[in-house]
Amino acid sequence: MQKHSHQAFRDWYQSHLGQLLAETEVEHLNELLPDLFGFHLLQIGVHGSEVLCQSSRITHQVQLECDIEITSSLYGHASRLPFANESIDVCVVSHGLEFDEDPHAILREIDRVLIPEGHVVVLGFNPYSCWGVNRLFRAWRKQQPWQGKFYGRTRLKDWLSVLGFDCTYTSGLFFRPPVQHEKFMQKLAFMEKYIPAWLNFIAGVYVVVARKRTSTLTPIGPRWRTQRKKIIGGGLVEPSTRGIHCDRTR
Repeated sequence: MQKHSHQAFRDWYQSHLGQLLAETEVEHLNELLPDLFGFHLLQIGVHGSEVLCQSSRITHQVQLECDIEITSSLYGHASRLPFANESIDVCVVSHGLEFDEDPHAILREIDRVLIPEGHVVVLGFNPYSCWGVNRLFRAWRKQQPWQGKFYGRTRLKDWLSVLGFDCTYTSGLFFRPPVQHEKFMQKLAFMEKYIPAWLNFIAGVYVVVARKRTSTLTPIGPRWRTQRKKIIGGGLVEPSTRGIHCDRTR
């Protein structure tokens, strides 16, 4: 997603519908994040709430948006994360896949930076819902969020499985249609509480939690000597490409 698209999506989150969705996503993550532990949490993507991950017990949190400033001195892109290998404990992806040209590259980077047994939490728009149907008729207008590519949760789980992740949780949220009409949406508020659990596949948004498997394989190849990781601005570690050297003295 280009920088102006990020801004357009951020602006959409300020609409009535966007705020309703943001509140629902925060409420759902408030039930999930307290059970995911570690030292470093990374949030990728745009969201309409500044407290998306506030319920997490991880105190050191970094938010990254494509071409957006991370801290006072760091910039980055989700497909080229400025973090060392296996340095992040939990990664929360808030609609960061459907608005990027290469979602596979983002998932590969997440796999690289997550520690073994680390968790990734993905929020995505469901193409098999009224939100997905609405996108089919409005995508040509180049408006957010309908401009993005919506990927089904089954496809996402397959991508994660190939990378070595085990899905530990999945659910749907926000069952109301994407309508920018405050009174109408208030009348439909009951849908968020009384839709049966077995119908969550029709929800407008899904959440998937997956755990990175611990590799038991011993790679055969040159012996690598890794320098001690250095802490840089904001408590982040330097990218691994700066700290790894091949030992050719064997």
